[in-house]
Amino acid sequence: MQNDNITLIKKAQEGDKSALEQLISQNMGLVKKIVLRFKDRGCEYDDLVQIGTIGMIKAVKSFDFSFNTVFSTYAVPLIIGEIRRHLRDDGLIKVSRTVKKNGIDILRKKEEFEKNNSREPSISELAELCSLSKEDIVTALDALSPVRSLQEPLSNDETATLGNIIKDEECEIDKLTERLALKEALKTLPYEQQQIIYLRYYKDLSQQQTGDILGLTQVKVSREEKRIMNFLRNAL
Repeated sequence: MQNDNITLIKKAQEGDKSALEQLISQNMGLVKKIVLRFKDRGCEYDDLVQIGTIGMIKAVKSFDFSFNTVFSTYAVPLIIGEIRRHLRDDGLIKVSRTVKKNGIDILRKKEEFEKNNSREPSISELAELCSLSKEDIVTALDALSPVRSLQEPLSNDETATLGNIIKDEECEIDKLTERLALKEALKTLPYEQQQIIYLRYYKDLSQQQTGDILGLTQVKVSREEKRIMNFLRNAL
């Protein structure tokens, strides 16, 4: 790692705002490059850049010089993790308040029309009744449709609802994403620390056995393991 980067990171960790701003400026290209991986996810580009920057700031504050790796390599999984958490928490599908309001009004007018005419209204009729364009009608009904049908049974088995299926699929996607993020974070660790994780959690060896293989004491393995876990918690 370059000496100027080391100095800046140390200053930033001590609370030097100027050093932190300089690091942000130097690494903004990295943040923007990572953000491009998440395009078309229902979030504005500039918003994701801000979220990614938060991840980079966390990387600055938690950077461990003993990892003997360049800052950008260390920062990548933390930036990705911050963006991924934001997308998960914020939701991939957003329905604006206007669309929701329109949808409620449309459903009310639709029910009134059906009661008075014994048939469903056309899109054109709904547009006229609600003083909206046909495009607005379609957008609102499209947005409300999956929400209204999530708890509707898909068959005679009332427990098999679309909501349950979506929830199960989202759970599997989350698990896959977690595994991919973990794999990427592990790549940033020095070789010895990767070996510690491999032997401890993939080969299920004790700290003593791991130390014997790597030529380390059990205490050293324990200390390194705690540091690695702290890093992975920040990254994920």
